[in-house]
Amino acid sequence: MARDVVRVVGPDAERYLQGQLSADLDQLAPEEGAWSLLLEPTGKLGSWVRVSRFGSDDFVIDVDPGAGPAVVARLQRFLLRTDATVTLAERDEWVCIAIRGPVQVELDHASGATVLTLPSPWPGLIGWDVLAPASAHVSIDTPMFDASVLDAVRVECGVPRFGAEIGDGTIPAEVGQWFIDASVSFTKGCYTGQELVARIDSRGGNAPRRLRAVAAQAPLGVGDVVVVNGESVGLVTSAAVSPVAGPVGLVMLPRAVEPGTVAEVTDPGGASRGSATVVALPVVDDLGVDGSVVSVSLGS
Repeated sequence: MARDVVRVVGPDAERYLQGQLSADLDQLAPEEGAWSLLLEPTGKLGSWVRVSRFGSDDFVIDVDPGAGPAVVARLQRFLLRTDATVTLAERDEWVCIAIRGPVQVELDHASGATVLTLPSPWPGLIGWDVLAPASAHVSIDTPMFDASVLDAVRVECGVPRFGAEIGDGTIPAEVGQWFIDASVSFTKGCYTGQELVARIDSRGGNAPRRLRAVAAQAPLGVGDVVVVNGESVGLVTSAAVSPVAGPVGLVMLPRAVEPGTVAEVTDPGGASRGSATVVALPVVDDLGVDGSVVSVSLGS
């Protein structure tokens, strides 16, 4: 699984990130990670990141591929009188392995290398990610699948991606309550952009839009238009074919468009793709939440 990796290093790294991220870094143990929002001052979502404590003054932030430059630019914007550096690693410097479903795996790596095993909170699916420098030479004892398979599962679960569901103007609460629960500490101190998140949460999470799925009869494409009662209500931002639900797409829809609503879908040129039904996320509700856990064992 491709990930961009940003390093924040220096005596002031923790203090600075604590004021920029929604996660509480004070709770991070060494080699532990937490999901977090990186917000604009307006409270709009810039990126969804995972921050890990790699050393006492060394933090690793991994993000969707392509999001790294935006994360670096956002963090450097307020890096004033702060003894810390923010750098984007080369793509081949780090590896990330996604482990999904109730499985047991054995990992091996170079002796003495630091390997991060980090929980991944996908709705309806238990799983972990393994993040390590390429020099750790991590190997895994289970079959590997193409990235397109993982992306199809992402769509089934309703997990947002940078440049798709996360874009200009995205409000965190629109993604879903699970997203807020996984990414936000409401007990830490102030951080940039927190006012909008706190205000919407105090009102029961009632954002103007909701991330939903549409289940269709024919394959969907990114940019397809979802039409309800003759009115365009949203665009498909990610599309896949679910082995269980068939063709599905993710779309931000007005709050009034509830699951069960029947819609029409057209391609960007206006040609019909047929009817589709709005469904809640995750699309498949039995992907692995059955009391099982993912067991990750590290070799030498």
